[in-house]
Formats: sequence, structure tokens, C-alpha cells
Amino acid sequence: MNRTLPVRETVLFSGLLVAVVLIYLSMGSAYSTRMLVEAACYAILALGLTIQWGYAGQFNAGVMGFVALGGFAAMFFSVPTNPDFWNTDLPGQLGIVLLMLVVSIALVFVASRLDRVGLPKRLRTIVTVVLALVLYLVVISALREVTGEIESQAGFIGGLGLPAWTGWIVGGALAGGLGYFIGHICLGLRSDYLAIATLGIAEIIKAFLKNSDWLTRGTATVSPLPWPTPGPSELGFTLSRALYLSITAVLIAVIFFLLHRAYHAPWGRMIRAIRDNEVSAAAMGKDINRRRLEIFVLGCILMGIGGAVLTSFNGLFDPQGYLPLNHTFLVLVMVILGGPGNNLGTIFGAVLVYIIWIMSEPLALFLMQGAVTLGEAWFGWDAPSNLDSRALQARVFVIGLLISLVLRYEPKGLIPEKVPEHD
Repeated sequence: MNRTLPVRETVLFSGLLVAVVLIYLSMGSAYSTRMLVEAACYAILALGLTIQWGYAGQFNAGVMGFVALGGFAAMFFSVPTNPDFWNTDLPGQLGIVLLMLVVSIALVFVASRLDRVGLPKRLRTIVTVVLALVLYLVVISALREVTGEIESQAGFIGGLGLPAWTGWIVGGALAGGLGYFIGHICLGLRSDYLAIATLGIAEIIKAFLKNSDWLTRGTATVSPLPWPTPGPSELGFTLSRALYLSITAVLIAVIFFLLHRAYHAPWGRMIRAIRDNEVSAAAMGKDINRRRLEIFVLGCILMGIGGAVLTSFNGLFDPQGYLPLNHTFLVLVMVILGGPGNNLGTIFGAVLVYIIWIMSEPLALFLMQGAVTLGEAWFGWDAPSNLDSRALQARVFVIGLLISLVLRYEPKGLIPEKVPEHD
């Protein structure tokens, strides 16, 4: 088979490289390296979304929630332990409440299976709902009492003091576990209802983390978060960020390799068959629900990992900082622009969109200041006092304009999905 040079990919990545070099020359190495690290973290998030949306046609509008879970895990596992909590009897009290929670979940699960021993289904449902409500009130009452004591005596429970990379792994596992639970409930819904459900769940996760002062310090935030590499205090900003960038680059390379192999394997062909014609795939004996659940959980795992890596790099866990605009909409734009279902296109879209997102503000401020200077010299204008805030809003306009142009002229993305010929 003749292999031709991928002209489009070569031109696009060459242009992206030129843009990065220009940013390094104009903004400095420390600033530019930080931008690339954050772009790499967003690339991991975008890869998680592209396998859900691009591979399987699942529209997940709750990316923010899984990012927040990953960030929480990165914080909880890496922050040093809090002796004000562990040197009291509060851990034992909290452990009893958590045991009550586990037992309650087990009892509700058993109640939901009572129809298998002859209980009518309607009566089983009533028993399950009533039992769940009663146990919820009991557990939440005990939890509030203990958490109130934790906040008054220790502030919050602190972390576990483990290496940062353990939080990344657990962040992916936690997001995947929640995705598994959500998938059983929501994957039977139509795509628009699935989007609404995941959006609501993301807001629930954010609200829980924001209001659980005993666990996350809520609006008080937790910082600094340790890195898995030497930090700026040891190596300086540029070198430490470059080292962190190398770790994210390795992560992306591993994820890309695994996804590329999976996409071209029989499993990938089966997922695309389900996406393109679910009825025909079911007629061929494929387990539709199981495969859709697999892809949803896999995407959530990558979102959790990406959120953990990003939070560790920022060095701050702030539940209020997780915003739908930054952690859901922006990721959607990256996938749309790069090309849903194309891993290489998704990475390109993530880096390009994040560069545009970050550089829109200084460029807009530069243009505004130039316009003000000319206006004052030629027409006697009075310069407005809020140029900085106006320039900050320019990024939303630029991203909106960009996605409109892409949807109009390249609806499949700048690097569209290339389905193998044997499909």
C-alpha cells in the first residue's frame, strides 16, 4: 500500500509549532512552558471526551465533574496529614459513620432484590424506597455531627501525605467508578438526555466538594499541593515546569499509543459499528450496553487523570474554580475543532484552542491599548479604566468565533476521523 505524506497534518502541526515558538520569544520561557503544561493536561481531558463522543457517540456535558474528582484525589492523597485530626478520637467517629454508610448501602441493595424470594415487585419497590430514606436520614444526621466536630477541632481532615502520582491514579479510578455508576443509570437515555443528566451530576459533585469544609476546606481552598517532580523552589520556574511538561508528554504518548491500538483492533471496529448502526450491531450479537459502558468509563478515567495532573500543577485545590466554561465547554471546543474520533486531531485541537484561549487576553489588550493611543492622539478620546476586564472577555468572543467558523467550513474538525478501509 502506498503511503503518502499527510499534508494537512504536517501543515497544521508546523503552524502550531511556529505559534509556540513565537509565544516563547514574546512571552518568555517560564510563561510559555506553563501554558504548554496546562495545554497538555487539557489534551488528556480531550482524549477522554473524544473516545466517548467520537468513538461511541456519547455526549458527556459533565466533564467538569470528573475533572473535579481527579483534582480532589490529587489534593487528598498528596497534602500532608493533619495531626489536629489524627491525634484525636475523630478518625474513629468518622470511621463508624462510614461503616454505617456501607452497611446502609448493602441493606438497600438486598432490599432491591427481595422480589427474587417471592416478594411482589411493587411491594419490593416501596420497601426499598422507605428503607433508603430512613437510612439516609440516620447516616446524614450522624455524619453532620461528626463533621461539625472535625471543623471545630481540626479545621479539616487533611491529606494522606503520599506521592502526588498516587492521587493521579486514584483520581482516574474514582472518576471511572463514578462513571460506572452513572453509566448504569444514564446510558440507556437518548444523547440529549444523557447530556442533561451528566451536566446535572457535574454540578452535584461541585456542590458537594464546595460545601464539604471538613473534607476539602470548601471555599478556603487547599494549597500548596506537592508535585511529583522537584518544584520551582528547587529548580526554578522554567526548568521545573519543563520537567513537569515531560511527564505530561509521556502520559499523552502512552494514552495515544493505547487508544491507537484499541481503535484499530476488533474492539475499536465494534465500538464504531455500535456508534454508526446500533440495531445492526445488536443483530450481530454484540452486547451494546456493556460496550457503551466500557467506553464511557474509559473516558471518565482519562478525565479524572487529566484533572488530577492539572490540579497538582496549579498547586491549588479550589472547588469554586471548576467552571463549566473552562472545564466542559472548552474541552468540547477542543474536540470539535481537532476532530471527534481522531486522537491526533484531538491533541492538536487541545493545544491550539488552549493557546488561543490564553493568548486572546494579552493580544486583545495590546490592540485595545493601541486603539486608545490613536484615539487620544487623533480624536481626544478618554481612555476607559477597565481595559483589562474587557480584554479578558475577548477570549470568549474569540473561541465562539473560532468554533462557528470550524462548524461552518470544517464540520468534521481540522483533522477528521479516518476510518480504516477494512471497516
